[in-house]
Amino acid sequence: MISAATLAALNAQINAEQYTAQLYLAMSAHLAERSYLGFAHWLRVQSQEEAEHALKLVDFVLDRRGKLELRAINPPPSEFDGPTSIFEQVMAHERENTVSISRCFELARAGGDHATEIALQWFVTEQVREEQAVSSVVDRLRAVGEQGGAIWHLDHQMSKRGR
Repeated sequence: MISAATLAALNAQINAEQYTAQLYLAMSAHLAERSYLGFAHWLRVQSQEEAEHALKLVDFVLDRRGKLELRAINPPPSEFDGPTSIFEQVMAHERENTVSISRCFELARAGGDHATEIALQWFVTEQVREEQAVSSVVDRLRAVGEQGGAIWHLDHQMSKRGR
């Protein structure tokens, strides 16, 4: 059985994943409006992944007979700066998400909840992958800057992201 503290943390994480999906969708729309269609595509795919992460946690909570407690999600901002600033924000957000996932994991471990700890291992590993992917984008954006043809070449490369 999931402890009350772990269940509360999982419910909070579900809501955080849903907010992240909305945030990345808003960032995607902002970039699409400025014709950065590749960066917009990358963030739209990431938004879909975040929504899937929320559902994966929902399914786990329900499989464990836990009580799902969805809360209202604050709307994300609708205005952002350029691609570099946006992806730096994504990087910071992913780091915060890593801390949150780690907190859930530690609660499960402290409570001897091996099933939740094992389920959360996937999320721990996923956060390593996500931080690395975003870090790579930030590094490339910082290297090319936002002036000249290189940004458009990078934008085109970003359009090739699959699921």
